[in-house]
Amino acid sequence: MHKHKISAALITFNEEQNIARTLEKLVWCDEIVVIDSYSSDDTVEICKSYGAKVFQKEFNGYGEQKSFLVSKCSYDWVLSIDADEVLTNELIDEIKTEFSKEKIPYKAYFINRKHVYLGKVFEYGYLKNTPILRLFNKNNAGFSDKKVHETVEYKGAKGRFKNFFYHYTANSVEQINLKKNRYASLVSEEYFKRQKRVNIILLVFKYPFTFFKEYVIRGNMFNGYEGYVWSTYIAEYSVLKYLKLIERRKKLRK
Repeated sequence: MHKHKISAALITFNEEQNIARTLEKLVWCDEIVVIDSYSSDDTVEICKSYGAKVFQKEFNGYGEQKSFLVSKCSYDWVLSIDADEVLTNELIDEIKTEFSKEKIPYKAYFINRKHVYLGKVFEYGYLKNTPILRLFNKNNAGFSDKKVHETVEYKGAKGRFKNFFYHYTANSVEQINLKKNRYASLVSEEYFKRQKRVNIILLVFKYPFTFFKEYVIRGNMFNGYEGYVWSTYIAEYSVLKYLKLIERRKKLRK
């Protein structure tokens, strides 16, 4: 058994199709804490069936939501997992071994994330094994306040586990488009507040450049059809967030 207690922490909103798969791999933790954004499906009931402590809070950006989540965790060590992510048994065993030590050598740990897109596990390119900071001592680290693409911030030395978890990013093209639109809206809101400038000339070339980078340079051409769809999604998203920013400014001038 691990000597240092761990709080598994996640935010949810209408995740009834994903959440049980995630929670099954978190029951070894000393507690599971969930911040739900008033789901209208069975997400909350499923979480409670796994013994999770469930709190509800209106969503106002990922950074704020996850910082609130950390504040509700009883223990110093927090394992942050999204509702569409699943730990492997090998990773669980590796974490348990590290946390069975008398003294934990680091205050924050990278965990490798393996991309699953439209049901396909990406085995090529940077998405096959992306290190991401997800296990940390909340007295030393915490989430940034970004509305989207929030990160755990810690400036000290960090550990890294060898094993990985799966990230089931999207199951359908419809879900891809919904995510793209939601993330682009949140980012454009941040850009608007920061008074970020838009260079129309550069924007014209942004789509083809981003697609080429994702598909060719980053190796997604080797991930088949799903790699092509992912590269298209990233290219569209890179432009859409700026189009939404322009739209916001036009509305303000009316």
